[in-house]
Amino acid sequence: MWSRTTKPEPSDIDHARRLIKITRTLFAGVALAVAITTEAANRVPPKPDWTVNDMPSQEGRIVLITGGTSGMGYEDALALSRAGAEVIIAARNAERGQQTIERIRQLVPDANVQFEAVDLANLTSVRNLATRLNERLARLDVLINNAAIMAPPQRSTSADGFELQLATNYLGPFALTGLLMPLLRESDDGRVVSLSSIAASRGKINFTDLQAEREYNPYATYAQSKLAVLNWAFELQRRSDASGWGVRSIAAHPGVAVTELVERGPGLDSQFGVKWAQDRDEYHSAAQGALSTLYAATAPEAVGGAYYGPIGEEEKRGPLGIAQTPEAATTRADAGELWQLSERLTGVAYP
Repeated sequence: MWSRTTKPEPSDIDHARRLIKITRTLFAGVALAVAITTEAANRVPPKPDWTVNDMPSQEGRIVLITGGTSGMGYEDALALSRAGAEVIIAARNAERGQQTIERIRQLVPDANVQFEAVDLANLTSVRNLATRLNERLARLDVLINNAAIMAPPQRSTSADGFELQLATNYLGPFALTGLLMPLLRESDDGRVVSLSSIAASRGKINFTDLQAEREYNPYATYAQSKLAVLNWAFELQRRSDASGWGVRSIAAHPGVAVTELVERGPGLDSQFGVKWAQDRDEYHSAAQGALSTLYAATAPEAVGGAYYGPIGEEEKRGPLGIAQTPEAATTRADAGELWQLSERLTGVAYP
């Protein structure tokens, strides 16, 4: 060290600066860890009997739902329309989209609901949707990343050459969310609600074969895509907090709900489909499965960075609560690596 009367050497100054920088980084890391631990401890679970009747008015709110023409996406759109939100349904099939709008308006005559075409497995289509919305909306209050496919028997690829489940369930939503972040930041209470699955607990991010080119297992690949969603949802909240975006990122899962997912994926005649059909009376309806998403999208007390879902037997059904986070979704290094890889693959960098 040097005295006040001794001129410090440049190397001494550099060394001191490095020490100060390291100290600040350590303090920041400790503060962030304490904040995360405190937030997790202070999370109040939803009341177990929460229903759509507990939703606050959504008048003046603008909500985009991917895959909103059937299943839980449709139930989201219906419930949010009843609550007064302006609802935009984004899906591939325009004919089904128009049928869905008519169906909702029969039940909610004054519903403010629209359709936008998008194929999440096509990044050009994703960019086109984002461009249209950025041009005509002043803000976006809620983005519900609901659309998904499950376990097609044969490996196939997206328009951009990615494995189809990874593209549809994760890379497309990742890109869409990043492109719509400017609109979400304009909201006083911007939220991104991303649908994971109890299958994520069986998943692993295989960075050496992310696209399942060497080995394709339909169910393992599905589980990986849903684990990727969960890692991304948590990392999005961390980055929103760190950068002051003011957007809540919340994950949800429906348990096991009776939708078209199995029929369109492995098929009802598959071993999985036969077992699912036998047990379907024990599972949630699509409306019940949608409750965790609707809570995350509307409840004032829903916490950014939380994971909501049914908490009954194996989380397949039961009352609403805070879902168990798979250990594979708790490694921040993996989440950071996945984020960087996703930006490279999609060409979308968050602001």
